[in-house]
This record gives sequence, structure tokens and C-alpha cells, in this order.
Amino acid sequence: MDSLGVFASVLPEIVLTVAGLALMLVAAFAGDASARLVSWLSVAALAVAGVLLSQPAVSAGGEIFDGLYRADAFSAFAKALIFIAAAASIVVAPRYFDSEGGLRAEYPVLILFACIGMSMMVSACDFLTLYVGLELNSLAAYVLASFLRRDVRSAEAGLKYFVLGALASGILLYGMSLLYGFSGTTHFAGVATALSDGLSGGELFGLVFVLSGLAFKISAVPFHMWTPDVYEGSPTPVTAFFASAPKVAALGLTTRVVISALGPSGHSWQQIVIFLALASIVLGAVAAINQSNIKRLLAYSSINNVGFALIGLAAGTQEGVASVLSYLTIYVVMTIGSFVCVLQMKDKDGQPVESIASLAGLSQSRPGLAAAFAIFMFSLAGIPPLFGFWAKFLVFDAAVGAGLTPLAAIGIAASVIGAFYYLKVIKTIYFDPPAEGFAAERSLLDYGIITLCAAIIVFGYLLNPVLGYASSAAAASLF
Repeated sequence: MDSLGVFASVLPEIVLTVAGLALMLVAAFAGDASARLVSWLSVAALAVAGVLLSQPAVSAGGEIFDGLYRADAFSAFAKALIFIAAAASIVVAPRYFDSEGGLRAEYPVLILFACIGMSMMVSACDFLTLYVGLELNSLAAYVLASFLRRDVRSAEAGLKYFVLGALASGILLYGMSLLYGFSGTTHFAGVATALSDGLSGGELFGLVFVLSGLAFKISAVPFHMWTPDVYEGSPTPVTAFFASAPKVAALGLTTRVVISALGPSGHSWQQIVIFLALASIVLGAVAAINQSNIKRLLAYSSINNVGFALIGLAAGTQEGVASVLSYLTIYVVMTIGSFVCVLQMKDKDGQPVESIASLAGLSQSRPGLAAAFAIFMFSLAGIPPLFGFWAKFLVFDAAVGAGLTPLAAIGIAASVIGAFYYLKVIKTIYFDPPAEGFAAERSLLDYGIITLCAAIIVFGYLLNPVLGYASSAAAASLF
């Protein structure tokens, strides 16, 4: 491929890089007065990058940069979800930060740089690219978590995320060095070739350490300990971002690693993924039961949903990977909708409220918001006929098709436990004695996002042909 074709394959990243650098200069010279302008220009850059994903060079360009980067349908699918989630996190931020002293201009710029790192993550076909993309995303994420400098919880969230993230990066690096040492290459295809001759003790240790480091990034049990504290302490728009875009990037990266690099040692990594899936589903369901903070509850919900997505990955088949991508698509819609609903929770003074008890009587004071909350909670619980049920059905079906019927059966049983705390939120909204009402909101943009997400969840089955075709084509590019 000529140099023009190479750069055509990374046009989305080039657009985001140029936009991020330019907007950083705007923010530096114009100050926070330019925050809304920078935000909308960032959304425009994400939209342009998203449109470029449809170009053949981006969605089917193959390996470039001497095998460091791969442009294929899988990465294009994941990037589309990342850009949509990032744009939503930027759009809903100004009204939240108005109550915290105003939006700072660097917020959307940090999200742009995080998106560049996530784009590299899902396109990585070499451990070097993997690590560079992951760290670029993580460095921006650490700053975003502690974005409210005067808020003790936000500062604590950023510090915890940084310390535990550094530990996970060290674990991941050690695993990568072991795989490099025993295979002689950092390229995924080369590692797969080395593993096809049999798994040595050193390669097994490398595999375990790599999957442990990646499990931290997707907040799978037992590497989930940072998630509730970071989700609770971070500003709510940042929490919405963490729960959606980085989750897609990390799961996409994990999928590419286990299929492309660790594929020949399927029996070994499959056992680890099955454990991560079951542990995440059970702990995410049980630990959320006694939560009184809505953001902590959604943090455990995120852990729980990662477990269900990993059931599809454990299948190790093309159908399994397609089910993971479909699950992530539906999960992003449910998550964005849920957190935009949480953003409407403000007291009479306009200060954010996060307690589940404050939702009591919402069905009387804000019936539309209460209905949206109920739709998202029912969907997250996997209650038919909402779209969240279809997401769980796909991963269970993929597991059964791969001969993992006991895993699917345990997952179905555990999903009943998880439904309890979602139903608890709905019971509080509709049946508890009314609490003090929330401040009236007049944000047509927020209402529009909530309505769109709720409509997708209710009528999403009409999109099944499109979603099924896109996810199958993306999964096929890995095989």
C-alpha cells in the first residue's frame, strides 16, 4: 500500500488529532469562555471522524505501519460506538458543570485525546500499539476523573484510578514481555504462531498476566475494585463516558487479543474468560443490592454487564464475537440514557442529587423522566420485550452454540439476581412515598437524548437486521 493509502486508513485518528491540538490552543488562548464553542467543535470533529469510518480504506484497509495497526470492519464498528458515546458525554456536560462553577474548555479536548487512544486500542494488532493506545486513553481518563479540583470525591477518584491503573499497566506490561520473550515477537499473528506449537509455562504466565491487565480495563471481577469509587466520585458526564466509550474500547481490544493473538491456546484463555464472566455477573448482581447511590449502583451494573458480554467472548466463535458487538451497541444506548436521566436529578438549588431514595415520587412530579428511568432499568435487567433482553439472548445463544450450555444456564440464573436491584429503583420511583421533588429542567437536548435512547430500547427490534448484519461483518473480519 502506498503512503497515501496508509494515511487514508487512519483518517479518523488524523482528524481527531488535528482537532484536539487546534482546540487545545483555542482553549489556552480564549480560556473557559470558549468552552461551549470548543465542545461543539469537538462534537463536529467526532462526527467527521465517524463519517470517515464508512470509507473502504478505513473499514477494510488491512494491516499498515508494518503490522502495527489494522483497519478492518471490527475496528470501524467499535470506533463508531466510541465516537457516539464520546459525543453524548460532551453534549450533556455544560448543564452539569454550570452548577459546579462552569464548564472548563479542556474537558472536550481531553475526551478527544482519549478517543484517539481508544481508536488505536481497537485497531491494534501489535502489543506495542496496544500499550500506546491504552496509555493515551488512560492519561486523559485520570485527569477527567479528578476534573472537579475542589471536590474531594473527584480528587479521590482520580488518585485511585491513577494508582490502580498504573498497577494494571505494570501487570499488562509484564505479561506482554513474557509473551515477547517466549515467542520472539510482539505482533499478534506472530504470537499466535508461537502458541500454535503448544503452550509453555512462560507463555501461560504471560497469557494470564495480559488477561489480568485487560480485565482491569474492562472492570471485570476480581479487578473491579476501582469502579464504584471512580464512578461515584467523578463528575456525572465523565462517569457516563467511563461507563460507555472506554468499556467498548477495552472489550474490543480484549476480543482482538484473545482471537488474534491467543487463539491457538483457546482452552487456556477460555477458562480465564469464563471465570471473569461468572465472577463479574454474580458480584455485580449481589454487591449492587444494598447500594443507596445511583451512580454506585450503575457501576455494579456495568460490572454485571461486562460479565454477560464476556459470555459471548468465551464462546470463541464468530457468532460469539458478533454477539459481543451487538451487546455493546445496546449497552451503550442503555448506559447513555441512564446517565442522562441521572443528570436530571438536581435539588431546588440546582445541585446534583445521587441518592436512590430521592427518586421516590418521581412518577408524580416528572412522569416522563420516571417512564424513561423505568425503560432503562427494565432493559438493563433484560426484561422482554425491551432491547436489553435481545442483548442477553444473543450472548447466551452463542455460548450454547459453542457447547457452553452450563455457562449460559448459570448466566441466566444470575441475571435473575441482578433484576432485583433494577426493580428496586423502579419500585422507589413508582411506589415509595414522595420525596422532595427535583428542580424543573428545561433542556431540550437532554430530553432529546433520553427520548431517542428510550425509543431505541423499545423499538430496537426493528433495527435487528441492520445490527445483525453489521456485527456479523465486523466479527468476520477477525476470522
